[in-house]
Amino acid sequence: MDRLAAMRTFVEIVDRGSLTAAADALGRSQPAVVRSLAALEAHLGARLLHRTTRRMSLTPEGRDYLDRCRRILIDVDEAEQVVSQAGGEPRGDLRLAAPIQFGQHHVAPAVNAFLDRHPAVRVELQLLDRIVDLVDEGIDLALRIGTLADSSLVAVRIGAVRRMVCAAPALLERVGRPSHPRDLEALPCVRFRGLTAFGAWPFRDAGHDLTARVDGRFVSNQVSTSIGACVDGLGFGLFLSYQVEAEIRAGRLVPVLEAYEPEVLPVSLVYPGGRLVSLKLRAMIDWLREALPARDVFV
Repeated sequence: MDRLAAMRTFVEIVDRGSLTAAADALGRSQPAVVRSLAALEAHLGARLLHRTTRRMSLTPEGRDYLDRCRRILIDVDEAEQVVSQAGGEPRGDLRLAAPIQFGQHHVAPAVNAFLDRHPAVRVELQLLDRIVDLVDEGIDLALRIGTLADSSLVAVRIGAVRRMVCAAPALLERVGRPSHPRDLEALPCVRFRGLTAFGAWPFRDAGHDLTARVDGRFVSNQVSTSIGACVDGLGFGLFLSYQVEAEIRAGRLVPVLEAYEPEVLPVSLVYPGGRLVSLKLRAMIDWLREALPARDVFV
């Protein structure tokens, strides 16, 4: 048994969520993947996955072994990259993550251009509106919006986004334009849970932080539906600048209280620290820094 190949197969099964998806990703048959997993479990004398007809889950032994496999495979890949960097051409697989809408508008086009330039690289781009654990989920590079809490990550700042309050023109005609953030507490608001969970909207007033407690008849965990409700005049909405840029440009939404906006949120490329940065990862970081919009604030 090729233990490194078996480890890669095991990691792919977990990452892809099924034997069939892992087989497709590895370019192997499903029976071959099943045999590889069975041989690995027999070699270890332990079951790594609980498998039923409907789902798979890691055993405690499997969870521990998965973490060790990831570290070993990363070390092997980096060792190979050290040797192959002499050729100067990036090659191999990269797994990236980014927020859904930002990824669709900005990251995906840049990645497509990168792949056209570097035919020996393959990329899996995961668009997720949640914070991913780069090590546990095997992500090489992620785009994060906001202040970074994990000090073990290396961050490359590439810009910032604004937090903006917007409203439909019809709503402004009906209830008037607020002159201060506190005015929103008596006005209908659309709440997007992905940005503020409890209806506490942040502002800055004369250099000091200020919070307005807002409420309304519409709450959603999806930004697109929240923006749609705001466009339909159900209330004022708080969004990131790139999320509402098209609606503002089309005149369907109007920014308000711009003088009270809180500090911008940083947009950063992050990757695990303490490791060699492979040629393919360095090339992707440099490419994204150049390819993403050259401006201080993304829209």
